[in-house]
Amino acid sequence: MSLFRLLSAALAATLLPAAAFAQNTVSIGLGPQSAPSYFGSDENEVGLTGTFDVQQLSFGPLRLGGAEGGAAQGYGFTGSVGYIGERNGDKFDEMAGTIALDAALELGGGVTYTTDNFYVFALARYGVTGHDSLVGELGGDAIFRPSAPVELRVGPRLFFGDDDYAQRYFGVTATEAAANQTAGYDLTAYDAAGGLLSRGIEASASYAFSEDWGLKGTVRYDEFMNDAANSPIVKQGSDSATSASLILMRRFSF
Repeated sequence: MSLFRLLSAALAATLLPAAAFAQNTVSIGLGPQSAPSYFGSDENEVGLTGTFDVQQLSFGPLRLGGAEGGAAQGYGFTGSVGYIGERNGDKFDEMAGTIALDAALELGGGVTYTTDNFYVFALARYGVTGHDSLVGELGGDAIFRPSAPVELRVGPRLFFGDDDYAQRYFGVTATEAAANQTAGYDLTAYDAAGGLLSRGIEASASYAFSEDWGLKGTVRYDEFMNDAANSPIVKQGSDSATSASLILMRRFSF
């Protein structure tokens, strides 16, 4: 009898991770995006963007998200990826004389809370290439479902960056200012501090073709704040940023 119980316990321990992970659900998306060429630019460029969400996580007694096959509810985790294109004075004439900035990749994640009618989140990302700064974002959405396959969302966004981030993208050194003015432009020396760098609003519409496939269109408008708004880079360009994306979504359960 003891051997039987031992074998049963071993079998249960073997099968438990599989049973737990069988309820995990993630969503991955990829598609085109139109966004400003750089922070403060008054022109947009088209590129690729993507999303990654952990909609449901189950592991033993720990469970975040909704029931399998249903909409995620309650607390959850989400991945967060940020990409910032390169900025080069050879490409953007008004930035002549400034140090070229390599493209940056930011990785991170955050926590979410979802109900039938609203969604809130807090994210943090760290630059793994291009910069080594920390950024964060807070936001929330009101959720509307006019029909079964359609979901509409709209809500505020707040974006934060540390001092290094603010100086990198909104600051101007004395050497850069002198070179820029020699080229016939108006940048002046400026030290930017971190904090709240922009506020905005985002609206999205999603259509589910099936349980696993969907399409999501998003439009976002941001206004630069504090040291970002006072940057000479922003003052000679645009004090706001509008972006739009169309993403094909795929849901995976395992």
